[in-house]
Amino acid sequence: MRIRWWRGEQLSCRDVANVLQGYLDGELDELLARRVTRHLEMCVRCGMRAETYVEIKRALRHSTGSPPQDALHRLRAFAQDLAEGRIASDEEGTGA
Repeated sequence: MRIRWWRGEQLSCRDVANVLQGYLDGELDELLARRVTRHLEMCVRCGMRAETYVEIKRALRHSTGSPPQDALHRLRAFAQDLAEGRIASDEEGTGA
């Protein structure tokens, strides 16, 4: 699958949503990670999403029990909706 960030274009909000979890987990190559970082610095909406995911991961790491299954289901559904573009991304004025 060819993804346009390899052609030197800026990442869109949708591009970032598709790789955000890998970025937060340190799984992206250096070039792509730099491009995601640049987008997150310029796009308030995506930056807030990233911060939210970081806080969720931090809370889960520090919790003593298992998270409620309904909460996990909602988080997975939200991430899937973002990745598949079912949640509108406001790219106007974000630098994306």
